[in-house]
Parts: sequence; structure tokens; C-alpha cells
Amino acid sequence: MSFRRDLAQAGRFAARELRGGLSGFRILLACLALGVAAIAGVGTIRASIEAGLTEEGAALLGGDAEVSFTYRFATEEEKGWMGSVASAVSEIADFRSMATVPDDDGTVERALTQIKAVDDAYPLVGTVALSPEMPLPEALDCDPARPCVVAEALLTDRLGLERGDMLRLGSKEFVLGAVLEREPDSATGGFGFGPRMIVRRADLEGTGLLQAGTLFDSHYRMLLPEDRPLDAVKAEALERFETSGLRWRDSRNGAPGVQSFVERLGAFLVLVGLSGLAVGGVGVSAAVRAHLARKTAVIATLRTVGATRRVIFLTYFLQIGALAVAGIAAGLLLGALVPLALAPVIAEQLPVPARFGLYPATLVEAAVYGALTALIFTLWPLARTEQIRAATLFRDALSAGGDLPRLPYLIAIMALLGLLVGIAALFSGTWVLTLWTAGGIVFALVLLALAGIGIRRLARRAQAGARGRAPLRWALAAIGGPRSEALPVVLSLGLGLSVLAAVGQIDGNLRGAITRDLPERAPSYFFVDIQKDQIGGFLERVEGDPAVSRVDSAPMLRGIITRINGRPAREVAGDHWVLRGDRGVTYSGPLPETTRITAGDWWGEAYDGPPQISFAAEEAAEMGLKIGDEMTINILGRDMTGTVTSFREVDFSTAGMGFITAMNPSALEGAPHSFIATVYAAPEAEAAILRDIGRMYSNVTAIRVRDAIDQVAALLGGIASATSWGAGATLLTGFLVLIGAALSGERERVYEAALLKTLGASRGRILQSLALRSALTGAGAGTVALVAGIAGGWAVCFFVLETPFEVIWSNALAVVLGGLAANLLAGLAFAWRPLAARPARVLRSAD
Repeated sequence: MSFRRDLAQAGRFAARELRGGLSGFRILLACLALGVAAIAGVGTIRASIEAGLTEEGAALLGGDAEVSFTYRFATEEEKGWMGSVASAVSEIADFRSMATVPDDDGTVERALTQIKAVDDAYPLVGTVALSPEMPLPEALDCDPARPCVVAEALLTDRLGLERGDMLRLGSKEFVLGAVLEREPDSATGGFGFGPRMIVRRADLEGTGLLQAGTLFDSHYRMLLPEDRPLDAVKAEALERFETSGLRWRDSRNGAPGVQSFVERLGAFLVLVGLSGLAVGGVGVSAAVRAHLARKTAVIATLRTVGATRRVIFLTYFLQIGALAVAGIAAGLLLGALVPLALAPVIAEQLPVPARFGLYPATLVEAAVYGALTALIFTLWPLARTEQIRAATLFRDALSAGGDLPRLPYLIAIMALLGLLVGIAALFSGTWVLTLWTAGGIVFALVLLALAGIGIRRLARRAQAGARGRAPLRWALAAIGGPRSEALPVVLSLGLGLSVLAAVGQIDGNLRGAITRDLPERAPSYFFVDIQKDQIGGFLERVEGDPAVSRVDSAPMLRGIITRINGRPAREVAGDHWVLRGDRGVTYSGPLPETTRITAGDWWGEAYDGPPQISFAAEEAAEMGLKIGDEMTINILGRDMTGTVTSFREVDFSTAGMGFITAMNPSALEGAPHSFIATVYAAPEAEAAILRDIGRMYSNVTAIRVRDAIDQVAALLGGIASATSWGAGATLLTGFLVLIGAALSGERERVYEAALLKTLGASRGRILQSLALRSALTGAGAGTVALVAGIAGGWAVCFFVLETPFEVIWSNALAVVLGGLAANLLAGLAFAWRPLAARPARVLRSAD
């Protein structure tokens, strides 16, 4: 009863307070609204893409279900089963090759292309868009004398092709029938090294491109009758062909790679958004503290007439809670409506379909984040209302009291913080990234808080050295004074800049590793599909070239690890990346010169006994493997069981040749396979090598490593751009907090300016003092943010990405200058009232 009575009384007091308007709380509302809107907006876009992928799953996949094989086509038994369960089946082969076009002067233009070899049933779902507009069969029958292809504009432009022109694939001539504008199942293709080309599989006979040992994947898309549920067909396929290396995918997850990427990027951006909410929380805390400081006399008066601590706390808790709900609601409205308003623009930029709409789950997630942030950052200043006693009726109790609230409030704040981190991990689906983000934010906040306190103390000590420079002395006195704005400025601006600095350092180091460091260690070309009878001539050409510094070659097969010690591999090693699909397998008799064994023994050059396996050491440790384990690998539909006899170092960081699995020659050399090679050559010799190998072996495909690096760099650029937008929202929230700090301290600056004018100071010197104050605190915030950002960038690069780290000083300098400029602009924007104040009126009102 007592609590209900206190709650009712507090409700009446809070309602009366709210009738006075929102003065002092606009920044609180803006901070919460902006933080919640950023998270709701990212969540809405992510949910829209996921809904589009789900609704268009069959079109994206090209059928209701798909089974795939590596480096082989389906057997007659497998095809017979597919025909018995499906109403229609389409067969596709996907591989890389070189397209060549002879010029009039005798030179040959070459370009890497990703070929999709289709049958007459393709596509089962959707349509292929061509230019000029026509059906795909008509484009592939464009010339009665020669077979035809369709290709993306990027390839035709690179080779200078127009419709009707001739090009060569392998040892056969083709005609360009049309330009490929869109293929319905493009999202399932994954990462490709070249522009897409579509050709009939039957027309590839005689090209030498699809033969034993060629690197290709086969896909069989199926349309299923309505009375055949996907789960039942999937279970039958996996049970019937358990050891064949069959891979299953269906329309419920038509583009798993895209969906996984969207989910992870969305989760990361939400965590970046939480950084923005943390900055907003600093603004909320500062606004609450400033409001309660103005209400000191009211609180003391209420205490005088008998109001209890609980009534006082509940009064302002309800008042600020109502405002927080309004701010969260505004943020949800903004985060939901802006993506809807920009849906046409966003959809045009996306490579996959999206179904924009209102998604309650994402809005609830954003609301929960906003509510917990508001609670965490308002409890601290609210708890300190207990320190206001009736005896302090005309004193600023919030400034004079202790800094820490009572223990129950501290426990509640820590519990809410733990709840926020737990919910963020649950929603994002990644505990590691969430804990890193939370740890980084807490570390930055603690570092910035200590820095704010340190800047105040340093300013007080530096005053003595500023004698004779009045504006600087006034600025230092204001920074080091009891009502200093240094702490909220450093916290708000510093945290936003810390996020931006960390993103800049991570992006710069990743780009540097890929575009600067990697090419120095990476080969010039990968050559694939080198046949057994071609490897000798190939090596003779490249090893005899004085411009070639190194050549590595190896037999190349692909296999799927299906069992470990007789148990399904995933039961033993979980969802390790090595088990997600097929991996490269090679064989070697003598131990290669560049291989270092870390455990066990190599089988030796003359070994011809039972199959033995050498496995990558780092991946083996992650999967829990040990010497003596048995491993079953499905290669070309056949199970191969061997014993793990050694672990070895495999370095994937150089873009060179690296195999997870190696076996003794007698285990594999009888299987159909080809060779791959890496060639390290001087840039001026690359064109001649490519020309000669293309003329000697038309089936051999060359992949230029620089092109692959450029594609990865472009992908990273898009991710960095999206992350920078998220960090920019964090910085904008910090700028709002700066405005709030400037507004809350405006009264003191007016009084200070009035005193200085009375003592003879000019407006110019007062403006100089205000500018110095803002510049010094901004530079301090930027410097501390730089330290926090570099530390965060190093931690992510070293522990998460496992890449080398070096400070990107251009990004670092921009952060410091940005902090200085932002705070200077915010300070100068609110300098006109102190400069315009009339001393007599200000001092008279103060009395």
C-alpha cells in the first residue's frame, strides 16, 4: 500500500513537471530517437532482404531443390532417382575458362570467364534477361553454322565483342548471340573470378574444357510435385546417396551465402548501432543530470514538506521514463518509415530481392535496446537525488554530493548492463563479436571518463603557466572548474570518434594486407586444369623463363570429409569451415621443400601401402584431430579412408598454393585429375607467359591474382562504407550530445562573460577564450579517441581477424582534427548569447 501511495503521488508530481514542456530534454529525445532509429533501420533492411530471399527462394535457386557434385556429373542411378521424385530436372555445369578473340593484327585478347553450361530445360524458374530482348534458346541458336553463347557486358566490353562476333572457348569457335543482363539464379553462384557466360553443355563437346580431371561443379535443379514435401525428399537423398559426396540445397534457403553474409553484416551493424546508443546514453545521462541540477530547489522543497526519497526518485523516474518512451517511439517510427520511403533506391542497389515492410520483431529488438540504454544511463544520476536534503535548499547538491550512488543502484545498473549484452548476443547470433563490442565500448567509456577527469586536473595545473595570456588562462580555468563540460564532451565526442577510429584502422589494415602486402608475396597467376600430358610442357615453358622467379605445381583433386573415426565428421568436429563443402586434396611422394611437418612422420617417396593422410596443423587442432585418427574423404563419388600420420604447416595468407589434405601417391594418382600451378613472374613477363600458355594449351585457365585481389578489395570497400555510415550515426549522436552540453552550460558562460566584460574584457578576447576552451577539449577527446580506436583496431585485427596491424596515421590524424573541429563548431555555435549578454542585466538577475 505504501508503494502504491508513493507511486500515485510521484505520478501526480511527474505529470505537473511535464506540463512545463520539454525544455532541457530535446537532446535526450534526439539521442534516443537517433540511436533506436539506426538499429531499427538496419534491422528493417536486413529483415526485408531475408523475406525476399525466402519468398523468392525457388527463383534464386532455379528450382524447388538442387543437388550438386564436385568434379563429376551424376551417375545414371542418381539421375534415375531425381527423375522419379521430380516433375522436371535441369542439369548445369559451372566452371572457369579463358575466352579468346583474335585481333586483325594477329594478337589475341584473352579474358577469364565463369561459364554456365546448361541444358534445354534451363531455367526451370524465372527468365534470363538478354539484350536485345529475346528468349535464351533463340540467342543460343543465333548462327546455323556455329554454336552461340551469351555473355555479360563486362566480358564483351573487355574483349571488344558485338553480337555476331566470333570468340573461342578451348579449341572451338563460338558466336556471341546476345548480351546477358540478368540470370534468375545469379545469387547462388557465389564468388566468381570472371564475368558470366552461358552456353549449351552439348555445344562444349570438342572444346577440351569438360574432361576427366577438369575443375567444375555440376548442379541438378528439380521441380517437385506438391505431394512431395522437401524434408522427405531431402532425407531420402541424403540417406540413399550418403557416401556419394552429394550436396543438398532447397528453396527454403535458395542463396545461403548471401543470406549468411546479410545476417552477419546486419548483426555487425547493429552492434555498431549499439555504440551509437551508448553515445546517446551519455547524452541522456548528461541531460538528466542537468535537469536535476536545475530542480535542486524543487527537490529540496519537496523534502522540506515531507516527500520521501522514494517519492522523489519515482517522480523523476516516471517523468524521464515517459520522455524516454517518447524518444524510443520516435526512433522506431523513423527507423521503420525511412527504409520504406527509400525502398526503391535501396532495392536498386541490392543484388538480391527484398520485400520492404514493417517487421515487428526488428522494432521490438530496437525498442529493447533503447529502453535498456535509457535505464542504464538514467539510474545513476537519478539515484543521486537521494543526496539532496532540505538543508541544501539553495545549493547545488548534485555538484556537491558524492560521485557514486548507493550499492543497490550500482547492482541494478550492472545487472541491466549484463542483460543488454546478453540480449545483443542473442539477437546478433554471435557471442564472440558481441562480447568484443561490449568490452570495447566499456573500455572506451572508462578510458574516456578517466581522460575527462585527467584533462580537468591538467587544466587546473596549467593555469599557472598561462599568466600573461588571459584568454588561455580563462579557458583553462573553465575546463578545470567544478562545472566543467570536459567530462561529457570527452565521453560523447570521444566514444563516437573511437568507433570511427577503430573502423578506419581495421579497414586500412585489411586493405593494406590485401592490396599492398599480399601482392608482394602472392603469385602472378594461378593456372588450373593442366592435364597430365600437359604438365611437362607447361613447366618447361615457365621454368625456363628468366623472368620467372618461382613455380609451384601439384596434382589437384577435390574431396568432402564425410567421416572421422567411423563417425559422421560433423559429430566429431562440429560446423568447422573445412567440413562446409569440398576442399582441395593433393598427393606427393617426397616431402616438398616448402613443407614443414609439425607432428608425426611423412610416408616417404617409395611408400605404396594403405592410404595415409597429412593434414593442416592449425585446422587439425581446431577440429580436435590427433595422429592415428581415421578419416574418410569422398573424392569423385568414391569414399577413400586413410590414417592421419602427420600434421604440417599450411600458410593461406600469401594467396599461394595450400592444401588442407595431402595423401600418398598410390592412394590418388589413379583417379582422374588435373594439375594446378602458381607462377611468380616479373610484371613485364606476365603477358608473354599468358599468351604462350594459351596458344599451347587452350583448355588451361589462367587466373590473375591481382584481379581476385581487386574483387576482394571492392567487397571490403562496400563493407567498410556500410560500417562507416553506422559509425557516422554514432558520431552524429555524439555531436547532439555536444550541443546538449553546450546548451546546459550556456547559463554559466553567460554569467562568466558578464563578469569578464565588467572587468574590462573585450568581446574578441572572450570569443577567443570560448574557442580555445572548445578546441582544447575537442583535441583532448580526439586524442583519447585515437588511443582507444587504435587499441580497438589492434585487438580486432590481432585476435579476431588474425592479421598484422600497423597504425594508419592518415586516418588517425583525421580523427584528432575531426574531434577538434566538431567541438569548436559546437562551442562557437552557442557563443553568441554570452557575447551579446549585457553585464548589468545578467549580474542583477543573479543577485
